[in-house]
Amino acid sequence: MKGLTAVLNHATDAAIFLHHISTDSTEPVATFFSTGTESLPGLPMETVIYYFTGTGNSLAVARTLSERLGKCRCEPIVSLRKRDGKVQTESERVGIVFPVYYLGVPVVVAEVAGRLDIKDARYTFAVCTLGGSGGSTSLHELDQVLRNGVGGRGLDAGFPVRMPGNNILLYDRSGEGTLKRTFEGAARRIEAIVTAVDNEQRTMPLHTPLHSLLHRAFHPRFVEKVHDADRDFSVDDSCTACGTCAAVCPVGNIRLEDGRPTWLHRCEQCLACIQLCPAEAIQVGTKTGGRRRYRHPDVPVEAIAGQSKG
Repeated sequence: MKGLTAVLNHATDAAIFLHHISTDSTEPVATFFSTGTESLPGLPMETVIYYFTGTGNSLAVARTLSERLGKCRCEPIVSLRKRDGKVQTESERVGIVFPVYYLGVPVVVAEVAGRLDIKDARYTFAVCTLGGSGGSTSLHELDQVLRNGVGGRGLDAGFPVRMPGNNILLYDRSGEGTLKRTFEGAARRIEAIVTAVDNEQRTMPLHTPLHSLLHRAFHPRFVEKVHDADRDFSVDDSCTACGTCAAVCPVGNIRLEDGRPTWLHRCEQCLACIQLCPAEAIQVGTKTGGRRRYRHPDVPVEAIAGQSKG
């Protein structure tokens, strides 16, 4: 096995352990996903939320926050990659919603955040979605990326939200009962985040030496290997040439050849292509074949695909 899977062969047991425990506090702190209306173009926007999603968890959180906060729009982070140089925002409040990958920030999120000029924003916040540990480490990493970036200004607040884990490379999807309880807890948590953002509360999760140690042990190796991780991906004969995999890839990493996916080695490891394939035809080695796929139930495939068109 090549790429990231080779690293996982040495770290799987520890990573599964981290999935089942948490060093982060995510006490219930909202109604959950709703497709509500977004602010109309041309009207003043008090809040902008930039999001990145693979299987819908972070998009569900971002859109619920947008609806509940009011005067708010959601914008996909990958759309900002197309802009040259500094990314300017004129919103008074700026939020970033993203999933935790191996106790840290997805590479594309960190790249864009470093170019995001938020120095004139009145309030900045981030929400990370996670299935195990890494809320504290990823939020503090993002804070440092923003401080060291063009805006020279970090986060005023950071909030972890527990969601169903979706790393099919390491474990199977949870059962229906567990999923239901997780969504209910996330709904309460988001409601509390809405209140905190409305009040422009300054708060970040506790970050200890143990958090730093775990981050250094896992995330740099992930970053080093992530773009070539797709070298271990394959497609079997159940592929129907529907093109869903290419449509949902947020970074355009999949090219269709005779209707079948070919990966271009700029993978973000969001696993959308594996999780959202209707035929479950995309595999990574022998581990994923018997594992159940996951997509947030309130987020259609078309909405996930839409972030690459933003």
